[in-house]
Amino acid sequence: HFAILVEGHADERGTREYNVALGARRANAVQEYLIQQGVGASRIRNVSYGKERPVEACAMQRCWDLNRRAVTVVSR
Repeated sequence: HFAILVEGHADERGTREYNVALGARRANAVQEYLIQQGVGASRIRNVSYGKERPVEACAMQRCWDLNRRAVTVVSR
């Protein structure tokens, strides 16, 4: 069986607390989608990194768009 980790991320704007909560909402949305598609809930774990792990760091819309994301990591 595979295990799934859904990582929630946010852009650099906002407080740390706000961005961690936003990342958690993103991760939860992906988790709910996966469950609706038939993935067992016990196989999915969520984590929110907020703004701590940006794909790209700059104060431009392009970077903010890249950093607002949910990443799904599948492992054995």
